[in-house]
Formats: sequence, structure tokens, C-alpha cells
Amino acid sequence: KTAPAAAGISAKDVKALREMSGAGMMDCKKALTECNGNIEAAQDYLRKKGMASAAKKAGRVAAEGVIESYIHAGDRLGVLVEIN
Repeated sequence: KTAPAAAGISAKDVKALREMSGAGMMDCKKALTECNGNIEAAQDYLRKKGMASAAKKAGRVAAEGVIESYIHAGDRLGVLVEIN
């Protein structure tokens, strides 16, 4: 069923949306299909979708991980890294 609607979406439009949003190719294609090829509306669609998925992940608790530190010789540069 999605083939006729997707036929109107060009690879150039998908590429342009990918460059603007940084989203994956299939996400951009789906957004353009949902928004009938309107790039601005597709950007909003991707933004809302990203916020929804970020909200799902925000509730997760990192129970495992490591925190490491590095101080460079001369004490002018230091780094703290947290890996979950």
C-alpha cells in the first residue's frame, strides 16, 4: 500500500531531509511519506518523533557503568568520562 505514496518521494528530497535533520534514511523517507513530501512538515514530524523516543529513554536508570579520570602531565588538562 505504501509503494504508490512513496513513489512521489525523490531520493534528492530524502537526502536533503537527512542533511537537515541528521535522522536515518528510512526515518526521513517515512516522514516525507507521512507529510506528503513537505520537507518542513517532515522536519516537525521527525522532531516530535525524536522527542517521544527520548522521553521513553529518559526514564531508564543506568545501574552499571564506569567513571574514569585522566589528568595530563603538567596539570593543565583533565578529563572525566562516564560510560554506561
